[in-house]
Amino acid sequence: MKSAVLDKILSRLDQIEPGEVQALLSRLVREKGFLQKVFEALQEGVLLLDTSGGISFINHAGCRFFGTTPEEAQGKPLDEVVRGVDWTNLMHSNRRTVSRDLEVFYPENRYLNFYLSPVAEEGEADLGHVMLVRDITRSREEAEKEIESEKLNALTLLAAGVAHEIGNPLNSLSLHLQLLERRIADLPEGDQEPLQKHLGTARTEIGRLDTILKQFLEAMRPTKPEREPTELHELLEESLLALSPELESRKIPVKLDLAKDLPSLDLDPTQIKQACYNVIRNAYQAVEQNSGEILIQSSVTEYEVRLAISDNGSGISPEAMGAMFEPFRTTKAEGTGLGMLIVRRILREHGGELEVESEEEVGTKVTLYFPRTDKRVRLLEDSAPIEPSKSNAHPTHRRRRESHPRCPPHGSRGKLRLLSCRRSHPSQTSPQNWRNRSPPY
Repeated sequence: MKSAVLDKILSRLDQIEPGEVQALLSRLVREKGFLQKVFEALQEGVLLLDTSGGISFINHAGCRFFGTTPEEAQGKPLDEVVRGVDWTNLMHSNRRTVSRDLEVFYPENRYLNFYLSPVAEEGEADLGHVMLVRDITRSREEAEKEIESEKLNALTLLAAGVAHEIGNPLNSLSLHLQLLERRIADLPEGDQEPLQKHLGTARTEIGRLDTILKQFLEAMRPTKPEREPTELHELLEESLLALSPELESRKIPVKLDLAKDLPSLDLDPTQIKQACYNVIRNAYQAVEQNSGEILIQSSVTEYEVRLAISDNGSGISPEAMGAMFEPFRTTKAEGTGLGMLIVRRILREHGGELEVESEEEVGTKVTLYFPRTDKRVRLLEDSAPIEPSKSNAHPTHRRRRESHPRCPPHGSRGKLRLLSCRRSHPSQTSPQNWRNRSPPY
């Protein structure tokens, strides 16, 4: 009911019969109840604010976005309920309506867009403001996914160009080194030794360049796994056998805590063995000789098989965690920065993902997730209508995609968790851990 109509009614209140007044009040109550039900049914958050920025109404969607309840938010300033929003700055804006994006971390990490507009009759002072809030997390992730896909396509084209422009000259250099080696063999023995030394250095460097080139192509070029029923534990044993000389030379024990009756999985044995090899190699390179140890655990749920590889090494800094899947970003003196990128590509091509948890000076845990192929049908209970909880907070899903990696402030300590986009059943994450997800490709 418009305010002009209400003004006319109030001016004639003494002339209206009590029955009419009661009917008008009943109509007002019905209209208020109807509008409140409409606001509560919306998926967008609706906040009604007074002229000083105090919250006079917030619907259930708004409570869900900001982790509050109508009772807790009633009468509180907006910047107290929505951290990071400065009411004074918003009111000093040159525009009457304001639209901005906002990132919130509680009750779960979301990207929101809010639209703030004044509420006023024409020619009258503002009565307050209405704030509409919508969740743009999914649309933002889809846009970033497209950007990352374009990046990957560009890198794939670059890999093809690198293979042609660098691979051919390397082959030519190798052939010429073989010719030089034959010529050197015809020289007197006294003249051969210094030349053989230089020849060996050149051959080593060419081999190193060839290895980097092959790893780059493996990391960038999409490949289709040749799947077959495979026992994951057997691939793990083969990877450990290949690394046993290095582990024994550094005196690093490997403890196994493997699940019994692990189901067979449809995997590409060569690719998965390479992934295990890369992760275990990273683990033993991160620990101290004679004092380090590696723990390998496996477990199985109704929807996936997990293989966790932990070490008690130096851990990963927040800065390095954020750049873990960027090509050629490495903290090792002789590393290429492609190992984990290859591991993630292999797992994603198998429909799985990996999770990295690390704490500096404590250690790192890398978990590989493989979807089960023998999932059984489950009968679900009759579903009841979903009602918002008292806190109106949805549980945080570990596999919900997030945007670009972000790091806590420089110099902060504590456990870091980096999750890539998972494609399995959702489960809750611990709110105590700082979470970071890699951008989806």
